[in-house]
Amino acid sequence: MNTPAVVLINPKSPHNVGKALRAASIFGAKSLVWTGTRVDLSQYDRLPREERMKGYASVEFRVDDRPFDLFPEATPVCIELLETAECLTTFNHPPNPVYVFGPEDGSVPPVIRRHCHKFVYIPAYHCLNLSAAVDVVLYDRMAKRQLAAEEPVLPVSEMLREDRGISEALSKVGWEGE
Repeated sequence: MNTPAVVLINPKSPHNVGKALRAASIFGAKSLVWTGTRVDLSQYDRLPREERMKGYASVEFRVDDRPFDLFPEATPVCIELLETAECLTTFNHPPNPVYVFGPEDGSVPPVIRRHCHKFVYIPAYHCLNLSAAVDVVLYDRMAKRQLAAEEPVLPVSEMLREDRGISEALSKVGWEGE
């Protein structure tokens, strides 16, 4: 499996796993792994929210209770509310990150935190749900990479990798492109 990657520790909801898969696809993560038995793929024909995704096939995903074994050269980054965690606002994302998120109804267990090299919290006035936290962290990585010229800032006409009617919408407002 490849980085950047997202690891969900014992997620409670198949909807949040589906939404995390969507976030990974949208913001360029290559892999999604989750642990535990609460989201069992054998119970579903597809993950919830998958029908809305066009690019999710670019993300490798699986269940594995030893997720760090899948990324031996990666830098595990635990997203958790800890006094010693660094604020996402000033966090420098490593080149090969594996972002580790706890369950919706709990925290990242100490046994998992021991595998992590960096700890980050999301500055917010209230708790985010799991899928929103994945969105925010992956967006932050993409935005900072673009600002550092490590990733191109593409015009809107080149951003979407699927036809969602954007060309038609832009032509209605008089935008012709280049």
